[in-house]
Amino acid sequence: MAIYLDSAKLDEARQAKDFGWIYGVTTNPSLMAKAGVEPDVALRGLADLEFNQVYYQLVSQNLDDMLAEAYQANEIVKEGLILKIAPTETGFRFVAKHGKVFPCCVTAIFDPAQALIARDAGARYIAVYVNRATKQLGDGLALVRELAKVLAGSQTEILAASLKYTKEAVDASIAGAQHITVPFDLLTSLSTHPLSVQTVEHFNKDGVGIRLKS
Repeated sequence: MAIYLDSAKLDEARQAKDFGWIYGVTTNPSLMAKAGVEPDVALRGLADLEFNQVYYQLVSQNLDDMLAEAYQANEIVKEGLILKIAPTETGFRFVAKHGKVFPCCVTAIFDPAQALIARDAGARYIAVYVNRATKQLGDGLALVRELAKVLAGSQTEILAASLKYTKEAVDASIAGAQHITVPFDLLTSLSTHPLSVQTVEHFNKDGVGIRLKS
């Protein structure tokens, strides 16, 4: 399982990189708009941080332009680029035609039928918006479980996105998502718990350890 930062803001990405346990960073056009710099600048900045993977979503609408945009993104990122592709007829055609050259994540999956197509088209990942699915369909975690059954035994993996709470992130993993991507504020809360803080404070108050050499 890998944990990703869901942000295009370079200050957040730098801090996440310093955590030492963030595998990569995921972006989308909305996050790019919030980055405060042009998309190519944001993408280059993320690439310079040397994450294992950087996700970039194509915004072009036809196959030729999508391919040209993919090459431009690849020129910037070079290593570890994952293209996010919309689940449209054109998007699935792009994955089927170019997925062996550009690893693809079909994003915004809301139906198991879409996962079937993504799998057979050769997508490496699908992204499911868990919290949004709960609001729109009633149970985003149930959708994750269905998608996991559809993709069982295949090489297409689930990236759970649109996660708003620590429990939601953990439950998405339990439901079958191999990876999760979360905003920066949720990243920081994943590693802490009030009882952990309280217990450590107790240890430090009443316990002893080796003395540091001067």
